[in-house]
Amino acid sequence: MDKIKALFTASATAVGGRNGHTESDDGVVKADLSVPKAMGGPGKPGTATPEHLFAAGYAACFGGALDYVAKQHKKNAAAARVTAAVSIGPREGGGFGLAVKLHVEDRSLPQAELAAFAREAHEQICPYSHATRGNVNVELDVVGAP
Repeated sequence: MDKIKALFTASATAVGGRNGHTESDDGVVKADLSVPKAMGGPGKPGTATPEHLFAAGYAACFGGALDYVAKQHKKNAAAARVTAAVSIGPREGGGFGLAVKLHVEDRSLPQAELAAFAREAHEQICPYSHATRGNVNVELDVVGAP
């Protein structure tokens, strides 16, 4: 496992698990949680799931990694739209697992170029991609200019 030199640490506490509340220590992120009806829970309106929070973080982080890679190639991907769809379900080996589909769209960049930037961001830069590698199936779907 690679060691890091921490530049920033975010901390959050959850009480009540999937049917509770989570909040960052600085109060910036606050979310009431409930298990969705699709998973046998109450699916309370206006509540989030851990998968919502993971999807939001991964999409934002990947967008930053993508723009970082583009800038290394003297291009700009700051306007790229990244959507992370995070699914949860039973694993063949027992317990539950996640799967992620990253949809990357930026029609200001040629398709082949954007796809290359997305692969590089996924394989070499994005910490969420590093964290999931070998543990979570992550699929990339890239849409650039024809």
